[in-house]
Amino acid sequence: MLSSIIDAFKVPDLRNKILFTLAILALYRFGAYVPVPGIPFNEFATAFADTGVAMTMLDLFTGGALSNFSVFSLGIMPYITASIIMQLMQGVIPAVGRWAREGDAGRRKITQTTRYLTLALALVNAIGYLLLFKSDAYGVVFTSEVPGILTDILVVFTLVVGACLIMWMGELITQRGIGNGMSLIIFVSIVSRVPSALFSSVNMQADMAMGIAMTVLIVLVVLACIPPIIYVERAQRRIPISYAKRMQGRQMVGGQTTYLPIKVNSAGVIPIIFASCILYLPAQLAAIFNVSWLTTFANWVSTGWLNWVLTAALIVFFAYFYTSMVFNPEETSEQIRKQGGFIPGIRPGTATVQAIKDVLKHVTLPGALFIAIIAVVPTIIFYFTGNQLVQAFGGTSILIMISVALDTMGKIESQLKMHNYDGFFK
Repeated sequence: MLSSIIDAFKVPDLRNKILFTLAILALYRFGAYVPVPGIPFNEFATAFADTGVAMTMLDLFTGGALSNFSVFSLGIMPYITASIIMQLMQGVIPAVGRWAREGDAGRRKITQTTRYLTLALALVNAIGYLLLFKSDAYGVVFTSEVPGILTDILVVFTLVVGACLIMWMGELITQRGIGNGMSLIIFVSIVSRVPSALFSSVNMQADMAMGIAMTVLIVLVVLACIPPIIYVERAQRRIPISYAKRMQGRQMVGGQTTYLPIKVNSAGVIPIIFASCILYLPAQLAAIFNVSWLTTFANWVSTGWLNWVLTAALIVFFAYFYTSMVFNPEETSEQIRKQGGFIPGIRPGTATVQAIKDVLKHVTLPGALFIAIIAVVPTIIFYFTGNQLVQAFGGTSILIMISVALDTMGKIESQLKMHNYDGFFK
């Protein structure tokens, strides 16, 4: 591992990408501690300490930016929500579906629409947070040195600009850095909460020794869960593909056998992120409209048995939904046919399409159930223990961190192999 990291820094282009990525992520974490102008920091921190479960989970995905009421308080959620909406629109609105099939030009249209939608959602969220924190539930009084309307405009403007900056930084990492920018921002947000969670876990028990023992036990359980998660993340079902021999010019080509890899967890952490966004949408709406019954409902679906059932169901649903969006059996079958390939024992065309669909159905279910269990079980444990380390190191957090780490390491490895260096996976 260490030698691979050293090799990565020997390649100038790769070294620049890694340093650029680290610099952008450091800038993001710095922004998470820059408070919105006019906010009474100490008073707000005291009021936020007594907040509900839903707001606590939203704060987890912002890396503590929301509890600091910083310029990055909205976090990555507006962009993720906008991306979910655009994904759903591809299957509902024919015009958006055509964009997805138009190649680079269509992707640019989808990206631009997602940006505008992110801006609109950020504006709505910013106004909602302002109204929520000024309500009786928090009672935050902003500076009185300037007129109240100007303070409100400044707060909303700062939050919206912060959300746009996060979106911009994520896209910069994806384009000029290494890995997926949005995923890395979520990764850093989760990791940043681990030190404080460790400290809280140690001091949670009246007996310091008991607190240390509980913390060590949780860390050992987490470490034990990492290998099976990596195994499932890298597991795949390989469909054999044979290619008939044919003349191409004066040469005989084909005749070899390869395979079509289908991952057990093709959707990655997307189902968990989508499910989390759906379940914490009531919390965002409660922040916007500041209605007591909506706040109660938001806290209800954010914890307890209803949250566990809904989380598992939504994860399984989005696993099938996202897999169907990114993997098209018809297009795959057509590409295999054009290249002169076929699945042994299965006729090309409709039979091949159906065979690929059957494999997808059988493979996706165990992968979806696995990530549902990984996401829900730590939530249940946290519900009964209240240990912040379980929340920070929960199944969702671990799965996101491992998936993002594997994806980033895979991208670094591919570039190392281009320069004749050994990669991470040996």
